[in-house]
Amino acid sequence: MKLVTLTCLAAIAAPLLSCSSSSRSAHDDDPTMSANPLAIAQALDSLKARHPRIDEARAAKGIAQAAALWRTSDGNAAHFVAFCANEYVHDEAERQALFAKLSDKLEAVWGYFNIIDLKLKQARDEAGDEPTKIDMEMAGYDVAAHFNDDMFASKVAFTVIINFPSYSLSEKREQGESWSALQWGYARLGEVFATRIPAALKLATAKANAAAEAYVSRYNIAMGGLRSEAGESLFPADMLLISHWGLRDELKACYADAQRGLEKQRMIYAVMERIVEQQIPAKVVNNAGVEWRPYSNKVFENGKEVVAPPEPDTRYDMLLRTFGAQRAEDRYTPQHPTYIRRAFEGDMEFSVEEVKGMYTRFVSSEVVAEVGRLIAQRLGRPLEAFDIWYDGFKVRSGVPEEALSAQTAALYPTAAHFERGLPDILRRLGFSAADAQRICDKVEVDASRGAGHAWGAMMRGDKAHLRTRVAAGGMDYKGYNIAMHEFGHNVEQTISLHDVEYYTMSGVPNTAFTEALAFVFQKRDLDLLGVGGTNPDKTHLNALDIFWGCYEIMGVSLVDIAVWEWLYAHPAATPAQLRESVLRIAREVWNAYYAPVLGNPDSPILAIYSHMLSYPLYLSCYPMGHLVEFQLEEHLRGKNFADEVLRIYRLGRLTPQVWMKRATGGEVSIEHTLKVAENAVKRLSAGQTAGL
Repeated sequence: MKLVTLTCLAAIAAPLLSCSSSSRSAHDDDPTMSANPLAIAQALDSLKARHPRIDEARAAKGIAQAAALWRTSDGNAAHFVAFCANEYVHDEAERQALFAKLSDKLEAVWGYFNIIDLKLKQARDEAGDEPTKIDMEMAGYDVAAHFNDDMFASKVAFTVIINFPSYSLSEKREQGESWSALQWGYARLGEVFATRIPAALKLATAKANAAAEAYVSRYNIAMGGLRSEAGESLFPADMLLISHWGLRDELKACYADAQRGLEKQRMIYAVMERIVEQQIPAKVVNNAGVEWRPYSNKVFENGKEVVAPPEPDTRYDMLLRTFGAQRAEDRYTPQHPTYIRRAFEGDMEFSVEEVKGMYTRFVSSEVVAEVGRLIAQRLGRPLEAFDIWYDGFKVRSGVPEEALSAQTAALYPTAAHFERGLPDILRRLGFSAADAQRICDKVEVDASRGAGHAWGAMMRGDKAHLRTRVAAGGMDYKGYNIAMHEFGHNVEQTISLHDVEYYTMSGVPNTAFTEALAFVFQKRDLDLLGVGGTNPDKTHLNALDIFWGCYEIMGVSLVDIAVWEWLYAHPAATPAQLRESVLRIAREVWNAYYAPVLGNPDSPILAIYSHMLSYPLYLSCYPMGHLVEFQLEEHLRGKNFADEVLRIYRLGRLTPQVWMKRATGGEVSIEHTLKVAENAVKRLSAGQTAGL
C-alpha cells in the first residue's frame, strides 16, 4: 500500500474543503466543510503520537475522506481532530470486532428496510386491484432516505470512514487481487458512507423513479385492437403486451410463425416506432376498447374513425425528471460527481470510456456482418430493422409457442404452483436435494403487474421474491421464460447473501453478473420442459445467440449513455428537445453500426427500451451480462453445473475482473466472444445445420 505524505494529503483534501458560502444548499445540509488541511495534518500527527506503529497510509486515507464530508454542523476543526484521535481503532483485533458489529447492525437495518420497501411497493408491483393514488404515493417513498443523514448526525458514519476508508476503482484493481475476503469486506464497508446525499434529495430521486416505474408498468398495448390498413386483425383479442418487453418477446415468437409471422413483426415494429417518436395516440395506450391502425396512425371506435391526439411527451418528461433528481445529488458525491460516473465507476466498476470502447469495437466488428449474412440466409429474405431481435439461433424442438403455453399453464396454473416447482427445477439442473430445498425455501413467487423482476433479500432469514406475469388460465410460455430468468437472479441473490464469508461482501460485482446467471437459467427453459432437442450444432447456435444478443443490446446501451451525456450538456432541456435529441442519437448509432447490416437507415428503434426511463444507465449491464454469460457457459461446459454455480456465486462482491478471474480464470472481454462466434458462423454457413 502506498504511503500518503502530509503534503499530498493536504493537496487531495484542499479542493474538497474549499466550498464557498455561495455554494451552500437550501436544505439543512450545508456542504461547507469546517476541517482544513492543517486540521487533517494535526489529526494524523495526533494518531501517530498515540500509536507510533500506526498504518499511516490507511489512517491518512480515512482522515482525508472523513474531512471531505465533515460539515460546520459536525463541529469545528478542533472537534474534527479530537474525533479522529478518539475514534481511530489501531488494534487489528479490535478493528475486526468493530467490523463484525457494524456488519451485524447494517444487515438488520438494510434487511428490515428492504422488507418495508417491498411492502410499500406491493400494490404497484404485484397483480391485483388497480393501485390507488395512496398506493403510488407510498411506493415512491424511500424508507432508507434518512439513514445516511442519521448516521452522519450521530457520527457513526465518520467512525466507519476513519477506520474503513473506501478505495478508488484503480486502487481496487491494483491491490484487490491479493486481498483476502476480510480485506474485501473492509473495503466494501468503507463504501457505505462514501457519499452524504441529503434525505430530501434521496426522497426526490425515489419519487422520480417510482413515477417512471409506474408509467412503464401501465404502458400496455392491446394487440387485439391492432388492425392492418385493410382492417384485418392479426393478434388474439385478449393479448395485452407491455412496452417494450412484451412487444419484443412477441416479435421474437413470430419467427416460428411461417405463415403470418413476418406480417405480425412489421406491425409490432410500427407500434414501437410510434411509441419512441411519441406519435402513438394517447387513446390506445392500455385501452382494449378501440381499434388502431399503426401504419396510418388512425383510431376507430364502433367502426368510425375518431380524432385521437398523440400522447404528449410523457416518455421524455419521465426521463428528464429522473435526470433532474440525479443531478441534484451530484454535489454530494465527491468521488463520483456525476450520475454517469456513479453508475459506471461506482456501481459497475468500469469507466464509461472502457464500456463505450468495448461496445463500439464489438458492434463494428466484421463478425457482425458475417452473422447478419447467415441470418438472412436462414430467413430467406433481406434483413429488416426488427431482425435485431432475431431469435432463430435458439435450439427449439419445433413445438409452437401455443403448445408450449399449454404445457406451462398445465404445470403452473398459479404463481404458487411455480413456487412449489422450484426445487424440482434445481434438482434437474444438478443441485442436490438439500441444496435445492435450501435455496428454494428462501424464494417466494408472486404474480407480477409488470413484465416481471427479481427482488433479493438483504438479510439472512428473509426471502427473495420472483415476479412474473401469470394469466388467468395459467402461466404462458412468455411468463415461464421470464420466470426462469428471474429465478436465475434469485439463485444468485440467495447464494451470494447466505454463502459469502462476510455480509458486506454479499452480492456480485455489479448487476451484469447477476444478469449472466439469469441468462444461463433462461436459456435452459425448454430443456427443463423436456423439449430442448438434440441439435448437434447446439454449442455453435448458443454461441451465436449470445453474440447477436450482445450486438442488439450494446447499441441500446450506447444510445442510453449518449443521451445522459447530452442531458449533462443541456440540463435545461424541455421534453420536446430531449425527444428530438434521443431520436437523433438513436438514428446516428443505428446508421453507424446497424444500418450496414440490417438496412432501414434512420431507424429510431434503439430507443424503445423502457429501462431508459425506469432504470437509468442500467442497460449497459445487459451486454456486459451477455459477455459474462458467454464466458460462464464456456467455463461450465463439461463441469458439474450446480457445484460451479455454488462455488462461483459465493465469491461475493469483488471487482468485476477479480471476480471473473477467480470464477473462470480470465477477465471479461469481447475478444473470446468474437473468436468463438466467428468459428460458429463459419461452421453454420457451410450448410452443416438446418434453418429455423
